[in-house]
Amino acid sequence: MYQQVPVEKLNRIASGNHQGVVAYLSNVTYSKIEDIVPDIYSKGEVPLLLMLDRVTDVRNFGAIARTALCSGVHAIIIPSRGSAQITGDAIKTSAGALHTIPVCRENNLKSTLDFLIESGLQVFACTEKTDKYIFDCDFTSPAVIIMGSEENGISAEYLRKATEKVKIPISGQIGSFNVSVAAGMILYETMRQRMKM
Repeated sequence: MYQQVPVEKLNRIASGNHQGVVAYLSNVTYSKIEDIVPDIYSKGEVPLLLMLDRVTDVRNFGAIARTALCSGVHAIIIPSRGSAQITGDAIKTSAGALHTIPVCRENNLKSTLDFLIESGLQVFACTEKTDKYIFDCDFTSPAVIIMGSEENGISAEYLRKATEKVKIPISGQIGSFNVSVAAGMILYETMRQRMKM
């Protein structure tokens, strides 16, 4: 995609002789979920995907990516709008994991969830609006885990699509964990269960 802008804008963006053209390159190449899921199955592996619903802090995003890679997640799914971008800070926080783990940037997470459900994945929504703890769930089947935004949690339409709503035990006066910490807990429990398979 290209956009014509006044030369003054180009002069502000680039120093030196830009010759009338400036390009922005993505830090990563995005993958397509429709290619990833069949590939996981063809390798005889049990899919584990992580969907981030409007997680906007780049450092949270980077930390989640690092944990996801260490926990055996096959791909991270993010919305094309309203989500943290893959910036230098995100890559640095991820310790380079964002250069390794596939990231799927989807226009419509609802349609993506429908595709994943049709592909045999269970949908686990991590939310405090349930009585079921992560330790009481079976994460050994093909799964996608949804983590919600730092402010509003998971969108209601995605919660309705969940096979299971799960929460992490918490005590004290603060009502929730940081999203990257919560992602680490649920992914660790998933890995623990899958190591017993």
